[in-house]
This record gives sequence, structure tokens and C-alpha cells, in this order.
Amino acid sequence: MVLTVAVVSALLAGALGGAFGYVFAARNGAGSGPLVGQVDNKPAPVTNRAPESLAATVKKVLPSLVTVRAQDTKVQSTGSGFIITPDGYIVTNEHVVSGVKEGKYTVAFDDGTETPAKLVGKDVESDIAVLKADRTGLTPIMFGDSDKLAVGDPVLALGTPLGQDKTVTYGIVSALDRARPSPSSDGQAGSYFAAIQTDAAINHGNSGGPLVDAGGRVIGVNEQIITASKEEKPGTAGNVGIGFAVPINQARRVATEIMQSGTARRTVIGANLDTGYNGPGAKLTGTADSGPAAKAGLKTGDVITVFNGRLVEGGPDIIAQIRKLPPGSVVTIEYRRDGAKQTGQLTLTADTK
Repeated sequence: MVLTVAVVSALLAGALGGAFGYVFAARNGAGSGPLVGQVDNKPAPVTNRAPESLAATVKKVLPSLVTVRAQDTKVQSTGSGFIITPDGYIVTNEHVVSGVKEGKYTVAFDDGTETPAKLVGKDVESDIAVLKADRTGLTPIMFGDSDKLAVGDPVLALGTPLGQDKTVTYGIVSALDRARPSPSSDGQAGSYFAAIQTDAAINHGNSGGPLVDAGGRVIGVNEQIITASKEEKPGTAGNVGIGFAVPINQARRVATEIMQSGTARRTVIGANLDTGYNGPGAKLTGTADSGPAAKAGLKTGDVITVFNGRLVEGGPDIIAQIRKLPPGSVVTIEYRRDGAKQTGQLTLTADTK
């Protein structure tokens, strides 16, 4: 079950009580023998963390982190976001802001202050939204390059999980280019993105927050988790080590278009896919006249097996790969026609809708 990241709460007091009781009893001499070891009351020697340390990285990113609150008369949603310009433009997830109608938005900054914000625009396909806060002199986050990520790279996830603001978790890139459905799409065909998978703990409320590399550069927008529980209701289960983020190269392109025009373009190849075909590969059921697929010589019944150097697992996979790239990108493909392998080039375009 896929859970988008909204706010819940959990308690651990029962599990911790016994452990704390034992510690306090031992310190008060209640144990069977004398205390062993020595107590060092000197201050910790490390006060200035090295620039490459995780603590220094967090210190660099926190001024760009915000908590996003969206509220109307019936619904309140709390998520995360990050500053991308000094004059108040902020990136978050579309599903953080889409639950309220004609609502008001506020953002809370690292220094504890809050200010109203306006919704500039949002894109369901990529689950990206842009807010504009009424504030200047802000610290924008540093952008990284999500195309240069490798599985095993260290990452930090920042945000407001379970209402706990300025929370930081640590992990690695677990996988790349996972085809994930956009949470606000209601299962509509075509709503997939090529996600970064991470084991850095992401919980309800982390949505829209930055996933950063060891240098503090944002490389993804925290977006959703998978929970092992199939019995619990949505919103009641938490992190189990499988979280996903929108690649920052895609998110940055979408956010820029939203800032410029209020909307974002959707990248397409001008072809319909056979949703009943289980792969490997993506089978075409038709091509649009004068579209990229038709211009590349593709026909109904062709099965695209390689897209931009990557094996195609199925329909959702190729859709996610297409959406990841900007219109105008030129990619090499391999496809099967009547059992024979062929190659071609596609020049991607923007949907005219």
C-alpha cells in the first residue's frame, strides 16, 4: 500500500519505561553490586564540525527548510518544503496543497517565524507545487544533479514528519528510476514518475521536503512511502525503509515552468500503450499523426524494449522515463517488430493539452 506523507502520531513510552527504570535504579545503588567504570564530566571535544561532516551538512540545509501548512474550513494538511529563491519561492508536493479548496497556506521557517504564502501553481503528473511566501532575504537551497546519482550514495531527508519540525534522517540511495504512480492521480493512466528510492526514514509530514546529498545539495523531493501493512488504514503506518523522492532535475524543470506560466508541460512521445501487456517492453496500440513515435517509424504492435539506454520493464516504466525528460530531448530506442529487433530515435515533445 502506497501512503502519501500526511501527519500521524505514535508513542513509544511503554517500550522505553522498563529500560529507563533499570538505569535509574542502577544509578541509585539498587543493583546487586557496585557501579563500574568512570564518569567523564568534561565537555565533548568536538564543537566545530568539519565542513564535510553530516552535522555541517545539516547546518547548511536547515535555513532553506520550511514547514508547509494548508488549511480550509474542513481540512488541514501539514507537509514540508524548501526555499529555491531569496524572494520566497518554495517547492513542495502537489498532494500537500491539493487537499484544501480555497484554503490558506502558511510556511514556517528555520528561525521559528511564519508567514502567509500563495499557491503559484501545481502539477499532478510530477506531484510538484510551488508556493510564494511573503518574505525576502531568504536562503535558497543548493541544487544537485539527480542524473549523476548512483545506488549506494549517502543521502539525508529533512522535513516535518509526524509534526516534528526540522527532523533529519540518514540513509543511502537504494535504487533509481522506480516507476511510481503520482499520489493525486487517482490511478489515471500516464501518471508515473521515475523515483529515487531511499532507506532514509521518510514518514507522514516529510512530503515536499528535500532529499540532499552529502554536500547538502538537493537531489530529490521526498514524496511517498511503502508500508508493509495491508490491514491498517491509510495514514496509520510509518516508515519501513522504502521511501521515494521525485528526482530534482525533473522537479526543478517543473517548478521553473510553474513560476513562469503557472503550469508545467507534460513530455510525451505521441503513442498509446497496451495497458494489458505485461512486458518486458511497452507495446504500442497506436501513434499520433506527425507525433514523435510516428516520425521515428513506430507502428501499432511494436514493442519498445530499450529507451534511452535503459531496458523497459513495462508501460509504467517507459511513461516514467518519458516524463523524467524535458520536451525536445532526443533518445535512442530499440524495439521489436514481428520478432525482429530494430532501432530508431525519438525527439520528445510536449503534450498539446
